[in-house]
Amino acid sequence: METFLGLDYPTWWFLVVGGLFSGYAILDGFDFGAGAWHLFFKKEINRRIALNAVGPVWDGNEVWLVIGGGALFAGFPIMYAALFSSMYIPFILFLVFIIFRAIAIEFRGKEEMKWWKKTWDILYSISSIMLAFLLGVVLGNVLQGIAIGKDYIYQGSGFFEFLNPYALVVGITTLALFMMHGAIFLLMKTEGKMYEKLLFLLKRGMLFFVISFALMSLYTFLYLPQLSATFIEDPILFVVPVLAVLSIANVPRLASKKKFLYAFVFSSITIALLLILVALELYPNMLISTVDPAYTIDIYNAASSTKTLKIMLIFAAIGTPLVIAYTTFVYITFRGKVQLDETSY
Repeated sequence: METFLGLDYPTWWFLVVGGLFSGYAILDGFDFGAGAWHLFFKKEINRRIALNAVGPVWDGNEVWLVIGGGALFAGFPIMYAALFSSMYIPFILFLVFIIFRAIAIEFRGKEEMKWWKKTWDILYSISSIMLAFLLGVVLGNVLQGIAIGKDYIYQGSGFFEFLNPYALVVGITTLALFMMHGAIFLLMKTEGKMYEKLLFLLKRGMLFFVISFALMSLYTFLYLPQLSATFIEDPILFVVPVLAVLSIANVPRLASKKKFLYAFVFSSITIALLLILVALELYPNMLISTVDPAYTIDIYNAASSTKTLKIMLIFAAIGTPLVIAYTTFVYITFRGKVQLDETSY
């Protein structure tokens, strides 16, 4: 198999897809987390500030999801087809909630009636919570395996099969991580009484995440020991979970010193390291079959032709820096505390 800089092209594309989805989790993760806290703000002005903190960036963050999905389709079409067909209902629910969330953000300020704003506030918060949770549910099912049979066709019993204990634990942990991430972001964007309220909420969010992360880790260790095989075979890889734990521990340390920019950086690093852990646990597999290991989808039987991967890798090398540059420009432009005016949500 052809290689580039010592790695074969399916591995390169595995890294590209993983990097794009990591960027999406970091960026959309904080605005899902901010939305999950929305109903904790009782005053109208505080809810408006929270919305306007994510207002300039939330739609741009979702570009990373579109690009990540496109990269998965281009690089691993079999994986794309098997994943989306086997988890059709969770992805449809994700699409429904992401639509309702966008509508809630845009429609909330169109009328002045209290019931109107309250309705969209509830939809916005519930949608944000469910989006974070569903991402975790999908990830949990990918980690423990799915009933993929011959010709990579899903042979499971339906939607409720996805709501298994491990997927629920991963879903709750993902929600907790994003809520912590979102609270830190809001602290960088607010001041006054709302800032003080968020200090209280962040402490609860960090505790929620640490407890759920500990339970998820224990569950994984006890009931999915196969995920640890990579680390047992190559002990040097234990540096990744160690770094993840140190990064998690650094978030409350920095938050206690009110260094929220650095805390946000480390919560972002935490998300990236946890997804690197997932990649290491799966590689070279992408979707493990619980029916028969012969039907497991890996980066080689799912990949497009080498020629396609080469061409698309060139596009990725050109396009990804442009997306990063655009994202950086937006965040620099809208940096600082939120100031409400007549153009605000």
